[in-house]
Amino acid sequence: MDSMTLLFFVPACFALNMAPGPNNLLSMSNAKRYGVRMACLAGIGRLAAFVVMITLAASGLATVLHTSEKLFLVIKVLGAGYLFWLAFQLWNAESGDEAMATSPLGLWGLARQEFLLAAGNPKAILIFTAFLPQFVAPGGNVAVQFLILGALFLALEWVAIAGYACFGAFLRHWFSRSAMRRLFNRTCASLLASAGVGLLVARRE
Repeated sequence: MDSMTLLFFVPACFALNMAPGPNNLLSMSNAKRYGVRMACLAGIGRLAAFVVMITLAASGLATVLHTSEKLFLVIKVLGAGYLFWLAFQLWNAESGDEAMATSPLGLWGLARQEFLLAAGNPKAILIFTAFLPQFVAPGGNVAVQFLILGALFLALEWVAIAGYACFGAFLRHWFSRSAMRRLFNRTCASLLASAGVGLLVARRE
């Protein structure tokens, strides 16, 4: 893998990592409620899901998921359903942080949320089946190239997690009043629900 390939890969990859998708919105919301450190550690769950997807892509198994209409539909429906459930929980957090204090999630619960949200997003599968392979030279060692590209993707994803977490923590100071916290929660809930609708209408390219 030459340096020119990486020169094109890194900015394109980082743009994908920084896109305001469901997982990044979740990191922002978690940071507002639990702090930047917890939100960043919870992101390990997302990275674990991506490690699985990268491994599948490297072995060629992800292509089966990509080309199978039924499997794609199942993943799409489950992912959208989970997004709607998270949106419902956020929408009904009427009193902001105080409402969530009665049933706070630990690190394991937050990481599990991140994992399930990432694993239930068929667009992530498309990234690893359609985006990453474009930067793999068929004549070289495919496994090593996937390892390098996958490691870079995960590193940049970690930067995105931290960035959105810091932004969420920053917003916490702006939304100190109950009414503003409710507005923030419901805005995130609406965005997550919209992402769920987007998953349901998504088609395989």
